[in-house]
Amino acid sequence: MTAANISASNITVLGAGAWGTALAQALAKKNQVVLWGRNPKQMQDMQSQRVNRRYLPEFPLHPELQVTADLAYALRHVSDTGLLIVATSVSGLRDTLNACASLGPSLNLNAAALRVVWLCKGFEENSALLPHQIVQQVLGEQVMAGALSGPSFAQEVARGLPCALTIASHSQALSQQVVQAAHGDGLRVYSSDDVIGVEVGGAVKNILAIATGVVDGLGLGANARAALMTRGLAEISRLNTALGGRAETLMGLTGVGDLILTCTGDLSRNRRVGLALAKAQSLAEIVEELGHVAEGVRCAQTVRRMAQELGVEMPIANAVAAVLFDGISTKQMIAQLMARDAKQETY
Repeated sequence: MTAANISASNITVLGAGAWGTALAQALAKKNQVVLWGRNPKQMQDMQSQRVNRRYLPEFPLHPELQVTADLAYALRHVSDTGLLIVATSVSGLRDTLNACASLGPSLNLNAAALRVVWLCKGFEENSALLPHQIVQQVLGEQVMAGALSGPSFAQEVARGLPCALTIASHSQALSQQVVQAAHGDGLRVYSSDDVIGVEVGGAVKNILAIATGVVDGLGLGANARAALMTRGLAEISRLNTALGGRAETLMGLTGVGDLILTCTGDLSRNRRVGLALAKAQSLAEIVEELGHVAEGVRCAQTVRRMAQELGVEMPIANAVAAVLFDGISTKQMIAQLMARDAKQETY
């Protein structure tokens, strides 16, 4: 396949988990889409059975969706002008991009010229970098790149239910290409140039979803849930401002929208972590039940450390980290939050 016959409708999705598969399904309705997964056996099964039995067993794959474990093939599909959508977790983003960059010379592909979009939400655990910073480190600061984020459960997107997302990028051309590829038929795509604001909203809301799960698991009522979500949004706003994001971004889909969904939706993995913590389950038991670590767990320790270093007040996020890593109980967590001194409401 040569660059001459690549068009904006050529898309490769890297990561065959629930969200990567669901988005690939939706995009395949009007684009030429390749879905790549690192596990050859899983991808072979998906190709033969035409379903992702591990993550989305109820939804047959779109007949035009290609699946492969061959990364070179997946990258050739997009060349320099197609969309490369990375659907891994934050912890897998760097390794996936490094694998792409290492194949570049053999494919006569300029990795820095790729048009890269990522779906992950969080901070890299050791470096505390946001996804766009990881992309720039690996592929260079000139790469056309953006975050596709917003309130989105994979199962609902796979079912074709309405969903609204935001593409955040400093490249207007990339944003337009994503809108052209994804907008319509159940998906509505807005655009923004506030990459930091979109990423911070998507990252920190996962921690607050754990806290909301605790509140609901302890039976503390709708009043407590509403208060926690509202004051949690104020915490996101303070960190967002400290990192250079715009406050108004958090009033949109990737801020309050994603916060509402993740804190209240029963499909939320982070909310389920909180519900399990309220039952006094250990983190090891919770991870075993989920099958993997929810992003809010990975994020909590990093955000607590960042807040301390930046002098940002984040009592709810700190309390979640204390439950997860310091051994305090969920009842102690609530008691400590309620015992804080009365003060003027700030945002």
